[in-house]
Amino acid sequence: MSDRLPAATLSVLAGAVALALFPLAVGSFGIDLVAKTMVYAILALSLQLLVGLTGLVCFGQAALFGLAAYATVRLSPEAEGAPLWWLLPASAAVSAAYALFMGALSLRTRGVYFIMVTLAFAQMAYYLVHDTPLGGGTDGIYLYVKPTLSVGGLTLADLDQPLHFYYLTLACLAAVFALLAALTRSRFGRALAGIHANEQRMRAAGFSTYPYKLAAFVLSGAIAGVAGCLFAVKDGFVNPELLSWHLSGAVLIMVILGGLGHLRGAVVGAFAFTLLQELFQSQAVFGEFAKHWHLGLGATIIACVAGLPHGLIGLPGQLRRRLAGPAVARSAEEVA
Repeated sequence: MSDRLPAATLSVLAGAVALALFPLAVGSFGIDLVAKTMVYAILALSLQLLVGLTGLVCFGQAALFGLAAYATVRLSPEAEGAPLWWLLPASAAVSAAYALFMGALSLRTRGVYFIMVTLAFAQMAYYLVHDTPLGGGTDGIYLYVKPTLSVGGLTLADLDQPLHFYYLTLACLAAVFALLAALTRSRFGRALAGIHANEQRMRAAGFSTYPYKLAAFVLSGAIAGVAGCLFAVKDGFVNPELLSWHLSGAVLIMVILGGLGHLRGAVVGAFAFTLLQELFQSQAVFGEFAKHWHLGLGATIIACVAGLPHGLIGLPGQLRRRLAGPAVARSAEEVA
């Protein structure tokens, strides 16, 4: 473990530096694509907290994401931009509140029943914005003026500027990653790991597991709310599809693709999924087949999951083991 930690830390720092320097080398399309991917990475980190670290397979993450996006638009005045310093926490609080309501009931179930109950709560939220004037129906609603980040009358970031939004999203991604990294090393994080490994044994050891799981669920909802707020600010538009189960499934795929139980896996999976989607949708590469991009994307994901049981972050270790295999075999023959 001591040998792996520096390498993992260096890879995280290298990734952060690469993302910080990325806008210097690309145009507006690249900046927009990576900014969107970083938003999805924050959402994937929120689900990694539940699935990879606590062992709770939640199928309602899109509801928490979408409710925060709607809250961002509804809480923003139409005439001027709302201050980001309160809009972002307020949107995250809306998702955390719904996560508290959802988790308080759904965590009383287990296994496939837990998955179905979280899906049911997500569908409730979906139809709330789809069938009522609150969410504007199927047409959605627009964010007419994007928020600003100001201190003492000095505007630090105008989120209508793509570059400003990019670096704000990178800062949020780094903050969420650092928070979860610190949490996993805390007593609370070790309790979640114990629940994931064997909840019955944790109860026998004297832990009341329900409060720990509920706290993780609420924190996951708040992080998903941060992602939802950023997404609404980026696009300036929200619609009910943000709360659909399809998005929950896509985020779960990101987590599995990158590597369950590893924070880096959620980020790597979000980038891999988004880039694969862009690749298979490219008519310049695939021509007419780009219309059927779901087939290529699905086949690639199946191949990755089958060939990389530990996700994409396990690929370097898998390659080292395969390369070391023949060398170990030859050493054994020489000793014999």
